[in-house]
Amino acid sequence: MSPLRFHLAKLRGAEAALGPPVPLAELAGRRVALVGNARSLAAGAGGAAIDGADLVLRINAAPLPSSLSHGARTDWLLVSVPVEEGRLSALAPRRLVWMTPRRRRLHWRLARRPGFAVLPSAWAEALAARLGARPSTGAMAVDLLARSEVAAVRLHGFDFFASLSLSGRRGARDVPHDFAAERAWVEALLARDPRFSL
Repeated sequence: MSPLRFHLAKLRGAEAALGPPVPLAELAGRRVALVGNARSLAAGAGGAAIDGADLVLRINAAPLPSSLSHGARTDWLLVSVPVEEGRLSALAPRRLVWMTPRRRRLHWRLARRPGFAVLPSAWAEALAARLGARPSTGAMAVDLLARSEVAAVRLHGFDFFASLSLSGRRGARDVPHDFAAERAWVEALLARDPRFSL
């Protein structure tokens, strides 16, 4: 698709023209490590467990301060913000998934990458209605995995902004998410779905 046709598709809300939907079949039967960006993750030594998963999914710019705490692999990168080309090259994900329904921020250079896919807007909007606020990329990632036939999901680096994020300096009041609601929703998911652990 040319840049012009891509931008016209964004303006028209032609979601199917922006990229294929996220391929849930690739998750079926797999053990997944979903790595959030909580600063508290850097204090641990879970890197080997992360890299030992069948698939490692990371979020946005995915800071990796140490392989000891964060592991080294990135199979899928789930983004709601444009990520610099140098960072994408360093992470080298096989699949890049645009998560947020805010399509205006999606750049053509991201959409033309091999392995690009788009989370359906309806999923993010349904989650927003459930949470009463715009969901974080991490919450959308958890919801995506819950919709799949994944075998197991271990959440790493999810403390719901208690230790802030490695990817920025903003506080909870500076972002449009309700982390208390996200924590309650994830805790309820953990209680009812034995595939998930934190």
